[in-house]
Amino acid sequence: MFSAGYTEGMASDPARPAWRASAPRPLRWAAWYPAADDAMVTDKVMGAAGAALFRMGRVAENSALNSLQNQWPVVLLSHGTGGTAQGLCWLGTRLAAKGFISIGVSHHGNTAAEPYLPEGFLCWWERARDLTIILDLLATRGPFADRLDLDRVVAAGFSLGSYAVLQLAGAVSSRNLLDEWLATMGAHVGGPREFPDLATHIPELRVKSTQYRQSLERNSDSYLDPRIKAIVALAPAPPVRSFKPESVAKIAVPTTLIAGQNDVEAPHEQCALWLKENNPSFQVELLGREVGHYVFLPEATKAGKAWEPNICRDPDGVDRAAIHASVAAITETRFRGAL
Repeated sequence: MFSAGYTEGMASDPARPAWRASAPRPLRWAAWYPAADDAMVTDKVMGAAGAALFRMGRVAENSALNSLQNQWPVVLLSHGTGGTAQGLCWLGTRLAAKGFISIGVSHHGNTAAEPYLPEGFLCWWERARDLTIILDLLATRGPFADRLDLDRVVAAGFSLGSYAVLQLAGAVSSRNLLDEWLATMGAHVGGPREFPDLATHIPELRVKSTQYRQSLERNSDSYLDPRIKAIVALAPAPPVRSFKPESVAKIAVPTTLIAGQNDVEAPHEQCALWLKENNPSFQVELLGREVGHYVFLPEATKAGKAWEPNICRDPDGVDRAAIHASVAAITETRFRGAL
């Protein structure tokens, strides 16, 4: 077991523009890693002291990478709608303690790390490329230059992040498929809880945003990254229904789907089990009848539970910390098996 180091940084993808600026697409990243043996760990929270919603756990911030190995296996992490890379701290720290370097990206326009933008919420397929590019960049520069084992790379995502990591494994989307499925469900699409009037922005974007129109043309591109050896998808969200079933069937890397059975935002029957139907090789872990969507967020502070009870509190009998430990153990086992 190692202490978990933690660091974060900023990069960009010059091949894609930012949504609203004449600049490359920003890639804010965070990473957890095996820290040097003499690293000092402290408690860290997400946000300002006294007003933080979540606890990030005990980490050695900006410590040196452990020298026990020259290179370490890599986990790419993708957060849920409107979240941040730091939102998967509970998984990143646990995997770092087991000898993985876990790297997440706060996806531009769809992250609380910056102002929300409708383009970021509508063009989910841009997320997978964020992960591929940050892996390319950090393999050659920054604190992990030449220390990432590119023959041992896996990926995990939560909610919309599950969509991203499944794309890395070969799933290909068609935006119309999601619309058709929602129509059969009788669903009226306005937007997620983080952006409830999202749909009202589409007509203007179609007319005024070159970046949006260019992104739409990439909707059905393949974002397969052959370096990915295994996938863990936590609470796969409804946009997975935009995947072409034949592309899901062709995913060959070991894939594990983990979901709660009381998930209103991403019902496991329509999302996780639909993926399983299209690829019987996928493994499914159901966490319990009272487990909802936001159990995959970090443990909340007292302030968080008071300010945002809908995402910070769980039903009686649901122990978020225990579920995190169990899910992290399953994830590590599946990743070890694949590597």
